[in-house]
Amino acid sequence: MTRRALITGLTGQDGSYLAEFLLDKGYDVIGMIRRSSTVNFERIAHIQDDLQIVQGDVLDEMSLRDVLQRHKPDEVYNLAAQSFVQTSWQQAVLTGETTALGVTRLLNAVRDLARDVRFYQASSSEMFGKVVEVPQTERTPFYPRSPYGVAKLYGHWITVNYRESYQLHASSGILFNHESPRRGLEFVTRKIANHVARIKLGLSTELRLGDLDPQRDWGFAGDYVEAMWLMLQQDEPDDYVVATGETHSVQEYCELAFKHVGLEWRDHVVQDEEFMRPTEVQLLIGDAAKARDCLGWRPTTRFEELVAMMVDADLELVARQHRQAG
Repeated sequence: MTRRALITGLTGQDGSYLAEFLLDKGYDVIGMIRRSSTVNFERIAHIQDDLQIVQGDVLDEMSLRDVLQRHKPDEVYNLAAQSFVQTSWQQAVLTGETTALGVTRLLNAVRDLARDVRFYQASSSEMFGKVVEVPQTERTPFYPRSPYGVAKLYGHWITVNYRESYQLHASSGILFNHESPRRGLEFVTRKIANHVARIKLGLSTELRLGDLDPQRDWGFAGDYVEAMWLMLQQDEPDDYVVATGETHSVQEYCELAFKHVGLEWRDHVVQDEEFMRPTEVQLLIGDAAKARDCLGWRPTTRFEELVAMMVDADLELVARQHRQAG
């Protein structure tokens, strides 16, 4: 029988790549979106006709129960969240309601209505925050440094708690930074790629950024969704770090992005206090040995390839937008 998967957060970066991946595997894919007059289907426009899109909200448990009862998925991938770290300081309560308690509402619905379902929770390397060891593994203590990281940590531990309390097949992927041309413009990697394209095309002259020193373990989102799926194919649920094992600074990303189009980054990058965070996570680098050994998962896209991919995509996008604007 054809397997059915429910994805919350369908229209986000990860939701779009995961939907593609599952469709290629022959799944029926149900994508959950919030009721809104401004839903952006851009990331899934090319597969929208192959999806079943339903309305639901992790702030509303009754809507989650309705979706589970109506569509009876075999697998649930919870990707819904307020996922921008910077915004979490301005909207800490909303971040907690969505990114933390939203997980509990969905797990409650699964526990009561679909105990046989296999559940994936999108955890985050931001939970490690002020890291106490390098590299970070599944056993590394957590020390989140933002309301987003704190909310993700709650979602992570409530998933573990419900797994152990109610014998749910619930797994968490502790995903390190994963990027793509589908990243929102508010994220630093996409912001850099987009501004590089605009500067190269003569539409802008400078890029304003905050701290250039933080180091991140950056991979390609298209690689990481395979790890999500592999977790739910295992006989027993568990938690897995998903990462490349390499770390690069924001400055390194800038250097490569500008170099890709033949420009010198120092001529265009301006540091701006407006983009400094109240507290910063300085170093994240993951050890994905468990995912490699137990799931057979490995990243396939190198950092340099990722940067070039994102810059090239924005060069094409910005040029097209400029032509359309006349």
